[in-house]
Amino acid sequence: MTEDQIIGLLTSNIIYVLAAVLIVVVIFKGIKIVPQSEKYVVERFGRLHSVLGPGINFIVPFLDVARHKISILERQLPNATQDAITKDNVLVQIDTSVFYRILEPEKTVYRIRDVDGAIATTVAGIVRAEIGKMDLDEVQSNRAQLIERIQESVETAVDDWGIEVTRAEILDVNLDQATRDAMLQQLNAERARRAQVTEAEGQKRSVELNADAELYAAEQTAKARRIQAEAEAYATGVVAKAIQDNGIEAAQYQVALKQVEALNTLGSGSGSQTIVVPANALEAFGDAFKMLKGGK
Repeated sequence: MTEDQIIGLLTSNIIYVLAAVLIVVVIFKGIKIVPQSEKYVVERFGRLHSVLGPGINFIVPFLDVARHKISILERQLPNATQDAITKDNVLVQIDTSVFYRILEPEKTVYRIRDVDGAIATTVAGIVRAEIGKMDLDEVQSNRAQLIERIQESVETAVDDWGIEVTRAEILDVNLDQATRDAMLQQLNAERARRAQVTEAEGQKRSVELNADAELYAAEQTAKARRIQAEAEAYATGVVAKAIQDNGIEAAQYQVALKQVEALNTLGSGSGSQTIVVPANALEAFGDAFKMLKGGK
């Protein structure tokens, strides 16, 4: 083999090697495998061309460049503290935390430089504005509603940046020492007032129950007297009817019975050893027996 043939053979081999290397480079440059948690922003001649999603993607080698690799995982801003003044002129310190994720990387890349700083500044302004619309008591009691309003306002503000605010939290509401002392005094006064109200209500209820008991007792006494009066009236009516039907004999019979009952009561005493009988007692017994026998 001549020298010229050897040189030609080496040259052709080099060309083949260079072609193979070029093919490998072209394949490497033209195929982009994007991880699940990222998106690639592709530029062509310095301008936005496309956004590559997760998986295998093909681009034009040497013309298209994956300039920005953006993570689409949810992110958390560092906890921030900002001062705010409530509607009733109370200075408070609000600790906030914001979670977000990038949905449209092309907007985030070309419209804002420092995403975290921009969101933090936006949140601080919105928190101050919302706190200024509420009294301190409302801030303490309506925290969930306040968080919802802050999140809605932040979402509207960062919409042009291709960002979604997934969650906003108010971690704590801090007050200065003077305000805390005043609130503690107010709380103690409120507790004392409630205790006095409870005690007064208890006394009132006790008086009402006593009055109800006395009223019930009076009603029962009146009922008993009414029943007794009705019984006496009934007995009187029976006697009057008997006198009307039987004349003087019925009256004498009743008088005789009363005399007998009186003698029985006198004789049944535990300390009585001697019984004094009136002169006409026997006649009373006899009359009552005759009347009873005659009635039968």
